Amino acid sequence: MTQKKKALEGLKVIDLTSALSGPFCTMILADYGADVIKIEPVHGEQCRTWGPFDEKSGESGFFCYVNRNKKGCTLNLKSEKGLQMFYDLVKDADFLCENYKGGVTKKLKIDYETIKKINPRIIYVSGSGFGSNSPISHRPCYDIVAQAMGGMLYLTGFKDQPPVKVGPSVADHVSGIYQALGALVALHHRDRTGEGQLVDVAMFDTIFSLLEAAIPYYTMNGVISERNGNIDPSIAPFDVYPCKDGYVALGVGNDRLWTNFCHTIGKPELLEDEKFKTNDLRVKNYKSDLQKIIRDWVKNYTKKELEIMMDKAGIPCGPVMNIKEAIEHPHTKAREMIVHVNHPTAGDLAFQGVVAKLSATPGEVTFASPLLGQDNCEVFHLTKEEEAKLKEEGVL
Repeated sequence: MTQKKKALEGLKVIDLTSALSGPFCTMILADYGADVIKIEPVHGEQCRTWGPFDEKSGESGFFCYVNRNKKGCTLNLKSEKGLQMFYDLVKDADFLCENYKGGVTKKLKIDYETIKKINPRIIYVSGSGFGSNSPISHRPCYDIVAQAMGGMLYLTGFKDQPPVKVGPSVADHVSGIYQALGALVALHHRDRTGEGQLVDVAMFDTIFSLLEAAIPYYTMNGVISERNGNIDPSIAPFDVYPCKDGYVALGVGNDRLWTNFCHTIGKPELLEDEKFKTNDLRVKNYKSDLQKIIRDWVKNYTKKELEIMMDKAGIPCGPVMNIKEAIEHPHTKAREMIVHVNHPTAGDLAFQGVVAKLSATPGEVTFASPLLGQDNCEVFHLTKEEEAKLKEEGVL
């Protein structure tokens, strides 16, 4: 049986990214079959030094995860020979992805205006903290800064406590998704017109786009949203509740679910209470009245008992699980959300799988992240002797 082509097979991606947002974008493209060539500085990119580390080989698990399915090269873009080798590489590339801070690509002579003269069809994907046309484009940025300035950190945590960063690097991850989305939208445009273009994604913008109703609360009503802990400002009940053996999350988002919920917890009288007649009233009276009623009921049951009851009633409910529990959940196995890959020095590694499941051209993890410069000879068409000479010259 002939193996089907992968969705992005045949597309060449030059990956100059480092850290997380850019590598996450190119990882997504690689998972669906794009030929991603990761180019690192001769000393390696920064997240090779970020833990956790494999005890035997010293390899970074962080680097291995976001750089799977990629070929790996080194190149000194500040050297004249290295820059020319780079230009030769982009002549037939479909995408160039970078996430330098503003102004760096121009100094290196690899900015979009320069590259499009070499390859007018190229789709140039730029991820940064603040984009290309901001008064603060020059600033470096990490996830915590984007969350702070974009408004998310202010909204996360409890009202009487300092603001809290969302645990994982949401600015990086979602920026990476936006970069991949922008790249594929631009590819569709190029398929129709033959024109390449610049895709410009800022981490600040990413966070700002995720603020949901906090923006219209202010633009429509002049209300500056505050931290609400686990409570949703627009839906009630929508919260995390302590139970006998941990915590559960419950979301009752409409009147039908509210009716089912009241019968499930054995309190149909709540349906006649004027304070809870509509969702808006339940939101207004949640902290003063409804929250305690639900907490007092939930605390008598285990996570599993609550999950079974709510599932039977069709009410969104889930136990708060730690990482081990999430990895071992039957859903994770059924959806292939843990995948194994054999790394040349670290051995068997297990990471998150491919999220978007395509029926005809599914993505997959086929090989491990590259060792530093492992594919120099293949990508640049060099002999081992030529590679060694270029290394001596500080080009590779």
